[in-house]
Amino acid sequence: MTKRVGHRDWRWQALWWYYFCLLWSTIDGQTRYSIPEELKQGSVVGNIAKDLGLGLSDIFDRKLRVASEAGQQYFTVDAGKGELVVNERIDREALCGQSVSCVLPLQAVTENPLQLQRIEVEIRDINDNFPVFMAAERSLKIAESTAIGIRFPLEAAQDQDVGSNSVKSYSLSKNDCFSLKLKESSEDRQVPELVLEKMLDREKQSIHELLLTALDGGNPVKTGTTKIIVTVLDNNDNVPVFKKPLYNVSVPENSLTGAVLVKVEATDADEGVNGEIEYAFAEHTPQSLLSIFKLDSKTGEISLIGKLDYESNSVHELRITARDKGVPEMEGHCRVKVRVIDINDNIPEIVLTSTPNPVREDAPRGTVVALISARDLDSGDNGKVTLKLTKGSPFSLKPSFSNNYALVTNGILDREFSSGYNIEVTATDAGSPPLSSKKNIPVSITDVNDNPPVFTQPSYNVYLKENGVAGSILFSVSASDLDFGENAKISYSILDSKVQDVSVSSYVYINSDNGSIYSMHSFDYEKLKVFQIQVQAKDQGSPSLSTNATVHVFILDQNDNAPAVIYPSSAALGSLSHQRMPRSAKAGHLVTKVTAVDADSGHNAWISYKLAEATDASLFTVNLYTGEVRTKRAVSEQDDSSQRLLIEIKDDGEPVQSATVTVSILMEDALHEPILDIRHKVTEPSKKTGRITLYLILSLASVSVLSLVTFLILAVKCIRNSRSSGSCCMRRTDCDDYKNPNRNLQIQLNTDGPIKYVEVLGGDMLSQSQSFRSCMSPMSEYSDFTLIKPSSTTDFKEVISVLDASLPDSTWTFESQQCLHSCTKGKKQIDIIMYRD
Repeated sequence: MTKRVGHRDWRWQALWWYYFCLLWSTIDGQTRYSIPEELKQGSVVGNIAKDLGLGLSDIFDRKLRVASEAGQQYFTVDAGKGELVVNERIDREALCGQSVSCVLPLQAVTENPLQLQRIEVEIRDINDNFPVFMAAERSLKIAESTAIGIRFPLEAAQDQDVGSNSVKSYSLSKNDCFSLKLKESSEDRQVPELVLEKMLDREKQSIHELLLTALDGGNPVKTGTTKIIVTVLDNNDNVPVFKKPLYNVSVPENSLTGAVLVKVEATDADEGVNGEIEYAFAEHTPQSLLSIFKLDSKTGEISLIGKLDYESNSVHELRITARDKGVPEMEGHCRVKVRVIDINDNIPEIVLTSTPNPVREDAPRGTVVALISARDLDSGDNGKVTLKLTKGSPFSLKPSFSNNYALVTNGILDREFSSGYNIEVTATDAGSPPLSSKKNIPVSITDVNDNPPVFTQPSYNVYLKENGVAGSILFSVSASDLDFGENAKISYSILDSKVQDVSVSSYVYINSDNGSIYSMHSFDYEKLKVFQIQVQAKDQGSPSLSTNATVHVFILDQNDNAPAVIYPSSAALGSLSHQRMPRSAKAGHLVTKVTAVDADSGHNAWISYKLAEATDASLFTVNLYTGEVRTKRAVSEQDDSSQRLLIEIKDDGEPVQSATVTVSILMEDALHEPILDIRHKVTEPSKKTGRITLYLILSLASVSVLSLVTFLILAVKCIRNSRSSGSCCMRRTDCDDYKNPNRNLQIQLNTDGPIKYVEVLGGDMLSQSQSFRSCMSPMSEYSDFTLIKPSSTTDFKEVISVLDASLPDSTWTFESQQCLHSCTKGKKQIDIIMYRD
């Protein structure tokens, strides 16, 4: 009884497998095995690895496995031997029911690369079931007037086995009145019929007990029996007769409840109650049919009271009995065969045969991502399924066989654009109207190192004050990488380069993790004003990618140098300088000129002079900008012959740096003046004086012409270069043979915005002689040039003394990074170019 119920539960699935097997049988070249049912667990079916052309190592490397859609894993692969073995008990009757052919399709799945191969396992039937009658006892009522040769249909025995193991014959116990005949049914089955061979005589024997035996064709033969009790009735000697022995009806499976399917009709030749007929289902009609069909006992109409399902059972057979009301009752029999017409009422199903594998973003077109199959429980066109993907996806479906597809790449993948896809697959059948279902298949995209790091900007400008603390942070660069994981991890480094012939790594170092750049030591603006660093950002991918950025480091000047006095020279006498002047000096007489330089630049190098202390403050004055010491009034007889001046020299930095120099002035009578005041010296007219004046005029004219020519040359060069540069310069080569016997001199014309000034630097402050250049600022609207050539025998003090002291102090400044533009071998010749804005 349990086995019968199991058969009903699996009947729909067995039918599905029947059609599925028929579909697969059309494909040639597939691996097929045949085994009997009920094999023990662990029994070998065959060497699947050998049949598929795989070695034992391939079983592990390619992860060979078998998959079944039957709901249970009946088979597994012995990884050690490559054999297909039975995993659990196989009951053919539960799997395929009464189907003659029972083939279990399997899918052999291998990875790396992902492949799917079809395997069929035929399950052979064994004689493990007995023939069984629906009832252990059957009662028949036969009138004694029944004619000889009348047949009475009996219940056929059921056998779960098929083929030769099913029911083959019947036998009847020995008796005098009845014999057994077999009738072939439409399903190629034999139905036993009881044939009356001799007139019954109720008075002799009212009850006949017969034993009907069913035998199958197995070896050994198995049998089943049922008991037949025949009760002999009296009088009513005509049985009801149906118009048709067989009624065929075709009904759509979606027919509504209450619909009349067919009307059976029988007649009885008797009269009165012996001819009144009632219809009923035959005894032992299964409850499954009684829950679907209803028979009207008076009209013979068969109607629908349950739901039809083509996929569960496509054909239903009903046995109808017509009984009269005579004594004894007489009955006639007919069959009704209901064929269910398939309706497209099952939605197609999408099955993932293998789990989707992650895909590299550089995977070529046609890379297999997953294996997909489709199925529909309907039949015909209703069961034909097609799969489609949504448009715009870089994937496509490649058909393989029998509603099996491979999901492959069909476009360029970019993880940075999309790190994963949720692919929507739509399955649609060919029914009318068509039914469809959807399934989302997630596919992740793995990263490939295809993006180099990118700095926030291609170059950086860093402004750093000089004299900073070693080890302090200068700047932090930052780069980002669109890749993921190790491919996006960035390390920073400094590319090797030279700064003043020294490796840049001696100046700075970088934190490889966060890009912070630190100083290795303090910087001195006077030695190094600007340098650049090449920073490289490299990811951790394989192969790694990198990007470079340039960091320009500008050293900002700090006021860390005090003014240094270069004239008057005080190397021998410390800070004290001795000067002489005549007592006949008038107001405005140039006593001396104090000259100082500052190694700083810009505002920090602007120098001012101030008379801090004096023996007689009313007698002398110091020019704030030029440092010239002049008399404020004429010298009188009452003035002391020895005067002492303390001059303070300050720069314009923050904080202010200063220096002092002490000048001792000795006033003498009739002193010959070595330094001439060109503007105030008045000479008496004489022939000698007139000749000197002529020479002086000629010299000044020559100098003026030379200055004009120089100005024109500079102007032409500035006009040519004004489009590409903010200043115009004429550079000449170093004078290799020029050497100052006392010190190497450098005159720098510095600029800071619109303010310009001259710096005269002594050789003691520089390590080596430099080449000089003459420059003109583009910001100057008016330029007045004065060229002064001191003699080769005078000291630099004499150069300073001849500078025109009468020029307005507020209008004259000197510009930085200007330079001497000529030098002569064996001779000091300094051309100083000054201009006024």
